[in-house]
Amino acid sequence: MKRITYILLPFLLAVSGVLFTACDRELLDTVPNDRLSESLFWRTENDAKLAVNSLYTDLDSTNIFSWDALTDIAHVNQPFDIQSYVEQGQYDATSAKVFAEWAKAYKGIRACNYFLENVSKVPSTNTALINQFKGEARALRAYQYLKLASLFGDVPLVTTAISLDESRNLARAPIAQVWDFVDKELNEAAGLLPATYAAADKGRFTKGAALGLRARANLMAGRYQQAADAADQVIKLGVYGLNDSYEKLFSYAAENNKEVLLDRQFIKDTYPVNVFALMAPYSQKSANSNYVPTKALVDMYETTAGKLITDATSGYDPANPYANRDPRLKFSVFLTGDVLPSGITFRPEPTSGTADAVGNTYIASTTGFNIKKYINAEDYANPGNNGINIILLRYAEVLLTYAEAKIELNQLDASVILAINAVRNGRSDVKQPSISSTASQSELRGIVRRERIVELAFEGQHLFDIRRWKTAETVLPGPIYGITYKAANGALTTIQVVAVNRTFDKSRHYLWPIPQKERNLTPTLTQNPGW
Repeated sequence: MKRITYILLPFLLAVSGVLFTACDRELLDTVPNDRLSESLFWRTENDAKLAVNSLYTDLDSTNIFSWDALTDIAHVNQPFDIQSYVEQGQYDATSAKVFAEWAKAYKGIRACNYFLENVSKVPSTNTALINQFKGEARALRAYQYLKLASLFGDVPLVTTAISLDESRNLARAPIAQVWDFVDKELNEAAGLLPATYAAADKGRFTKGAALGLRARANLMAGRYQQAADAADQVIKLGVYGLNDSYEKLFSYAAENNKEVLLDRQFIKDTYPVNVFALMAPYSQKSANSNYVPTKALVDMYETTAGKLITDATSGYDPANPYANRDPRLKFSVFLTGDVLPSGITFRPEPTSGTADAVGNTYIASTTGFNIKKYINAEDYANPGNNGINIILLRYAEVLLTYAEAKIELNQLDASVILAINAVRNGRSDVKQPSISSTASQSELRGIVRRERIVELAFEGQHLFDIRRWKTAETVLPGPIYGITYKAANGALTTIQVVAVNRTFDKSRHYLWPIPQKERNLTPTLTQNPGW
C-alpha cells in the first residue's frame, strides 16, 4: 500500500523564481485564487509536511534503467533515444541526456534549499517533527549531490536558494569537498530521522536510508573505512533484512518489505509510473523495450554449481544455456520459453515468427532479452498506468558495500564472507554455493564485483561502479551481443546488434562534460578534461 502522497505545491513557484509585479495597488492587494501566496504558507505543521512531501518528486525513477543501458550489461534499444548516443560514446556537452540529469539534480537541490530556508517559519512546538522534515530534505539534497559528483566530478556546491544573478558566478567545488558535504549531511540527517515510521508514513527517508546512502557515497568516493562503518551501522540497526524471495522482490506483494531502505513510491491512477510500457517485451500491448539486457550480463550469472560458464567443470550447456543457472538470472531477465504477463510464451529467436522475434520490428528487443524486474501481470491491462514502487536502495546493496569496502581495506574477516554469502544464498529461492573463507583479496574483489552486477542488475548502480573501478575502458568498447539460438541449419548462432559499436575514451569518458547550456549561462563554470 502506498503511504506518501506527493503534492506539487504552489510554493514551488517561488523555487523556480517566478515573481509577479504590478503597479496597481488593488491588484497588489488581491489574493490570487490559482496559487498559494507565500505569505499564506508555512503556517502549520501540515504545510511543512506537504512541502517536504513534494521534494520526493525529484528522486529518480525509471531513469535508473537508462544508466545501466549506458554500460555493458544493457542496451538502449530504440535507435532514436537520446541515451543511444551516450551509450555509443557519441555525445558531448550539448547532449540532451547530459543536460537532463544535471538539470533534474539541481532542480531537486534548489527545492531542498528553499525548504530548509523556510521550514523554521512554521510555528510549532514539535521540534522533533520539524527536525525530521529537515533531515528528510538534507538527505534528499545529498542524494542529488551524490549523483552529480559521480557523473560530473567537480560541481557547484549550492546550499542556499540563490538568485538568478548569483547563479551566474558559480564555480565548481572540488569533488572531495562535495563528498565531504554529502557525508556530513547524511550523517547529521541520520541523527534527525527515525529508524522506522508508522504505516501512514512509509516511503519517507529513515535513519537507515540516510546511513545506507552514506555508505554508497563513501564507496563511490573510495573512502572505504567510512563506507564500511556506515554500512555496519545499517546492519546493526536490526531493522532490515533480505526479502525471503528474490523473484517477488519487485512485485506489488513485496512493496515496503524489510529489504527496502529507499524507494520512489507510485500510486496507480493518482501518481503512476509507466515502467511496464517502457520495459516489457513488444508483444505485451506493444510495450517499448526501451532498455534491454545483453549477453554480457547473462553470461555473468554462474551455474548452480557456483562456477562461471567459462569453467569447463561448471556444467554449462551452450545448447541449453539457461538451465542450471543462478536463479537470479530467470528472475531478472525474460528468457526464451518464459511465460509473459499476457500468458503467451516469450520466443525472441529470429526464426520464431512471433511479435518478439529479433528483427520483427525496431521496437522488439534487438538482443532477444527483456528486463523482467518490475514487469508485473497486474499492469498488463494498462501498461502506462502502474503503481509499482521503484527501489533506489536496498539491504543487499548495503551488505555488498560493506563487503567491498572491507576487501579494499584488506580487512578480510569472517564478516566479509558472511555478508557476501547472505546475498548469494540467504533467500528461499536463491541458494548459490557459499564462497570460501580462504579466498584471497584479489579473488574476493572479483567475487564481490560480480555479485554487485548480478544482484543489482537494472537498479542503476553499474554505470557508477565501472567508473570507480576504472573498468569501463575494458568492458564497454565493441559490439553488443544477444541470445544464442539454433538457426535453420541447426548451428548455434549468437545475435549481434546491427550497426551498434560502443566506444570509450578513457581520457575523457569517465566524467560527463559540464552541459554547454549551463556554461553559456554561467561562464565561470570550467569544463572537464577532454571536452
